[in-house]
Amino acid sequence: MAAVPRLLHLTVTIRRAELLGAVIPDTLLATLDAVTTSRGRRPGPSVRTRVTEHGETGPVSREDRLATEEPLELRLTGPGEAPRRAWVTMRTPGHDFELAAGWVVNEGLASPDAVSTVAYCTDSDLSPEQEFNVVTVGLTALTRVPHRHEGHASGSSACGVCGKDTVADALSVPRGRRWAGEQPTPDVVRRLPDALRERQALFGRTGGVHAAGLASADGELEVVREDVGRHNAVDKVVGSRVLGGGGDTAAAVLVVSGRAGFELVQKAVSSGAGSLVSVGAPTSLAVDLAREAGLGLWGFTSSRRTVRYA
Repeated sequence: MAAVPRLLHLTVTIRRAELLGAVIPDTLLATLDAVTTSRGRRPGPSVRTRVTEHGETGPVSREDRLATEEPLELRLTGPGEAPRRAWVTMRTPGHDFELAAGWVVNEGLASPDAVSTVAYCTDSDLSPEQEFNVVTVGLTALTRVPHRHEGHASGSSACGVCGKDTVADALSVPRGRRWAGEQPTPDVVRRLPDALRERQALFGRTGGVHAAGLASADGELEVVREDVGRHNAVDKVVGSRVLGGGGDTAAAVLVVSGRAGFELVQKAVSSGAGSLVSVGAPTSLAVDLAREAGLGLWGFTSSRRTVRYA
């Protein structure tokens, strides 16, 4: 057996052990990462990056860690049947087999005892984006996949990728007209979360909703919307521009009350925002997309500090 297939087999064996509850030492996973570079690296739960933190005493360059965000494509197969694509979602790598098996059961596609195998797809033609990001669940009997799962994704953890058919589709981003005006200064960025909070009337009454707002480069909030879903709140503020006439959705700043995952950066790029300001942390894939698209990305933002990632 060639070295690469042997290593891939070892990887699948380890992940199956993880599915069964085994605790895999980090040293073993790190070693496996180091020796599988010819076929791609197994994504870890976090990655390192360089950032600039803007505080009350001025900017400081330092190292930071980002929660890894990668797409996961789930395929289903039964006896004598070719695998069918059923779902694409964004997730933090780790316990992928548990995620796949739990999703199949929770969606009512199979009973627990009908899950016979769970494995990474090791097709030789997989792209780097798909390596360790495609999982196939084998079922003892594959009945007809319900319509909402058939031929497309129904991922719920990242609504920005709902309806995507493949990992490549999930990573593709429609580009709106890019903001060509001024960008906010760090001082302006630090003021935005408090300004957004002052206009979160529903949150004040319930404590159970997210908010998004569009702001000018000098920090004036132009529109704020709230929703139980953070993706919905962003869609609402962009939709307010669409329905307000003119169809130009580009704005200097999109500010959100939570973290900045890939799907929110995706929406910011699609709408043409110049910067995205979040109260929480961005993920690795969010930072990658922001840098590639030229989107300003700020995280951990409060009146005392903000961290610039892109």
